[in-house]
Amino acid sequence: MKLSTKGRYAVTAMMDLAIHDRDGPVTLADISNCQGISLSYLEQLFAKLRQTGLVEGVRGPGGGYRLGKPANQISVADIVVAVDESIDSTRCKGNLDCNKGERCLTHHLWNDLSNRLYDFLDGISLSEFIKDPEVRKISRRMDSTASRIANMFPPVSKAS
Repeated sequence: MKLSTKGRYAVTAMMDLAIHDRDGPVTLADISNCQGISLSYLEQLFAKLRQTGLVEGVRGPGGGYRLGKPANQISVADIVVAVDESIDSTRCKGNLDCNKGERCLTHHLWNDLSNRLYDFLDGISLSEFIKDPEVRKISRRMDSTASRIANMFPPVSKAS
């Protein structure tokens, strides 16, 4: 099993959202600037996260996204699965047809790994990360850097 950028970016974006959720809705542009993830890619990921209820959109001035449920009720596995990322390590994707239509010699091993990996990720909630001092330190540094960059390149207003 290899976690693609889709799963990694979704977890990173949800971490950023969870850390800043108490301050109100967070825009995808803020997450994009802070985490270095393409805005269009975030839009695709958040469409899937919204469909599964992990995030909810807030419209209007000051709008953005917020967690769809408390951070302690959202696991890393929830996020990975929501964006259609596979946690399956078997070659046959669990179909038991890895070796010419039959189960291969090591199917049970890879299936067990998949189950353990899922259980491991399912046992880690966003709230655990929020409490981690190292994560908080990194978040403050990234927020500061993103703020400095945003001030260097303010939005250009369009003339009427």
